[in-house]
Amino acid sequence: MSRTYALTLLLFVVLTVAGGSMIGYFSVPGPWYAELQKPEFNPPSWIFGPVWTVLYVLIGIAGARVWVNDRSGGLPRLWFLQIGLNYLWPLVFFTGRRPDLALPVLAAMWLAILAFIVLAWRRDRPSALLFLPYLAWVSFAGVLNGSIWWLNPA
Repeated sequence: MSRTYALTLLLFVVLTVAGGSMIGYFSVPGPWYAELQKPEFNPPSWIFGPVWTVLYVLIGIAGARVWVNDRSGGLPRLWFLQIGLNYLWPLVFFTGRRPDLALPVLAAMWLAILAFIVLAWRRDRPSALLFLPYLAWVSFAGVLNGSIWWLNPA
């Protein structure tokens, strides 16, 4: 591994995890979320931090890989699009207290993740594989978001 690649990898992972942590700090669920009706399959609150940390590491690794291989291509653009939507979703859902508006953000994020996987499958399969757990978790988050919206009509 070259020094440049190692530094790029470190930078992507650190910035992705730090960005996710900062967004989490500014969008703490709080009492509003605690009072909402939730489906029976809602996981315990403590699980979200560890899951997102692992996912952000995988996302960061994939981002570094596509950045090093093709900075001006479609994969880096999709990577930045999905991370922007990823950081937007908790601000809409928790800070804005709008599960209804968070659903289209989450749907756009899901599509960006899927598009990244499809494009990366031929160009950089390890990056595509790194995004599979992310797609699975965001799919679950979509069902959870939709259920919370359904159970708590405005």
